[in-house]
Amino acid sequence: MSEMKKIKNLKEFSTSADRFEGANLLCPGCAHSIIVREVLNATNDDLVLSASTGCLEVCTAVYPYTSWDASWIHIGFENGSTAVAGAEAMYKALKRKGRLKQPERNPKFVSFAGDGASYDIGFQWISGCMERGHNMMHIVLDNEVYANTGGQRSSSTPIGASATTSPAGRVSYGEKRNKKDMVSIMASHHIPYSAQVSPNKWKDMVKKIQHGFAVDGPVFINAASPCTTEWKFDPKDTMTIADLATDSLVFPLYEIIDGKELNITYRPKNIVPVEDYLAAQGRFKHLFKDEYKYLIKEWQERIDDNWAYLQRREEARV
Repeated sequence: MSEMKKIKNLKEFSTSADRFEGANLLCPGCAHSIIVREVLNATNDDLVLSASTGCLEVCTAVYPYTSWDASWIHIGFENGSTAVAGAEAMYKALKRKGRLKQPERNPKFVSFAGDGASYDIGFQWISGCMERGHNMMHIVLDNEVYANTGGQRSSSTPIGASATTSPAGRVSYGEKRNKKDMVSIMASHHIPYSAQVSPNKWKDMVKKIQHGFAVDGPVFINAASPCTTEWKFDPKDTMTIADLATDSLVFPLYEIIDGKELNITYRPKNIVPVEDYLAAQGRFKHLFKDEYKYLIKEWQERIDDNWAYLQRREEARV
């Protein structure tokens, strides 16, 4: 295992040598690029990366150009995880046979995918990687929508959100189903580490990414990635939205070790009402009409119940 990279402060972190270049076609204010830079800057290890089809892939690899200064693979929408798992298996096989030209180098294997390619289309592929025990990390850039293909709902889209395939209007308040709990689902594979992160809490993210790189076995990371285009907020407000997500506990930050031990890693000093989070995004504006305001109350009750559950589970240590 390589020595863990030491990061003293945000300035040093933000000026680390980039393996993900600023030249890309992502929307202004897109959190994807912020998350990717935070992940890549958290380690000095060699990296083998993959990206499933989605915003990140189509905006960072427009032939003949690339934003990636690292080994990078893209195959399809559903199989970014198995692409990098295949590279990891090949590396292990070649090392075991003594056929690596540089055996002293120990790369880390990381796959990036959106919620559509993780919660839905690539779900079984990721599950297979976790179940087989590949020494890799899968990171979901969770913007809760198929943003690259027109803003369709995914199983990460929260109830009440307006998306192109679950639009709000005279006869509907938008998405009818609650968001899938992917962190718990992946933890149920009894993997060494699964966690939820957000780009506004960079120290928390770095700690979790470094922990993930240090363990032996599969790691699952779900990263909140506010989408200025589909969530409908000003591009300059990305971090404000991320702050509201974590401080309202809509997107709580925690980790699960070995599929059992849950630790809450961020407790807001001042918890903000869920209503403040919803009000900051155009995708929820219809919920403030009289006929749909009951949903805001249901949102708050659901978030309160989930926070209470996380605290009980943390206390129980199971």
